[in-house]
Amino acid sequence: MRIILFLALVSTAFGQQANKPKEPWMALEPTNKKDPKFVEKIQAHPDIVYARNGDREMLLNLYHPKNQKEKLPAIVCIHGGGWAKGKRVHAAHIAQALAARGFVTVSIDYRLSGEAKFPAQIEDAKAAVRWLRANAEKWKINPDAIGATGSSAGGHLTALLATSGGVKELEGSGGNAKFSSRIQAAAPMAAQTDLMVERIKLKSSAPKSIYRAFLGGSQEQVPKTYRLASPMHHFDAQDPPTFFLCGELDDPSTRAEAFRTKSKKMGIPTGLLVIPGAPHGFHNKQKFFDIAVNRLDSFFTEQLKKLGKKVK
Repeated sequence: MRIILFLALVSTAFGQQANKPKEPWMALEPTNKKDPKFVEKIQAHPDIVYARNGDREMLLNLYHPKNQKEKLPAIVCIHGGGWAKGKRVHAAHIAQALAARGFVTVSIDYRLSGEAKFPAQIEDAKAAVRWLRANAEKWKINPDAIGATGSSAGGHLTALLATSGGVKELEGSGGNAKFSSRIQAAAPMAAQTDLMVERIKLKSSAPKSIYRAFLGGSQEQVPKTYRLASPMHHFDAQDPPTFFLCGELDDPSTRAEAFRTKSKKMGIPTGLLVIPGAPHGFHNKQKFFDIAVNRLDSFFTEQLKKLGKKVK
């Protein structure tokens, strides 16, 4: 009798699991990562070395509009994956879409947490910005107009790029040290901006936490590292405009309310787009991807295409 009752309970549980309604976004069409309307308008240059860390070569893919004749703003596109997985191809569709809208873009690899702990990841992102400036003439880039975008872990690195200009501890030694790693606009997507909050403290206490792997311990164990990795804790008057994008269904922390409040108090332009019905990884669904690209395009056009002054 007990066995029969147990099997009945298991059967009921599995039945409830199978009958559990899916979120509406799950049925949406996935993003076409080789969309002809973008791919046909751009020229791709894959597998370019942008930095070296010892014997380790860091690679990027570069995209620009076909028949480009004038210098254009550049955008660094940074993939997500909890700082532990992913590669440059996972941000390539965003880079291609923006290149088709009139930017020079790069999707970059960076050292993952299984290879190197923080600050390796932001060091690589900064090295990519410096590489763009060092090679601005070759690739027809306006070195005074460089932005960044990325999702999830890539969004965090984007926000950190925005606020950590001039922070020597995060520059690294990837090359082109004579050039600035400051950016002029940032559009973090689904991003964490403050790793010192209680929510992250609880998450980092789990033995297999991505934060432990990324930062070398829990928030309680290495608080200085969590603070150093927090975009919120590096604000200065030279920080660029930031525009945040997130899904309505994502954790509220991705709306960066405290970050945006601090930006406004410092007189730094900022904004937020919450995409209705969208999850954390919204850029993987065509409907949400199109909304995001349109907003990224308008933000970077407004903030970058008007720039012409020298970077200090």
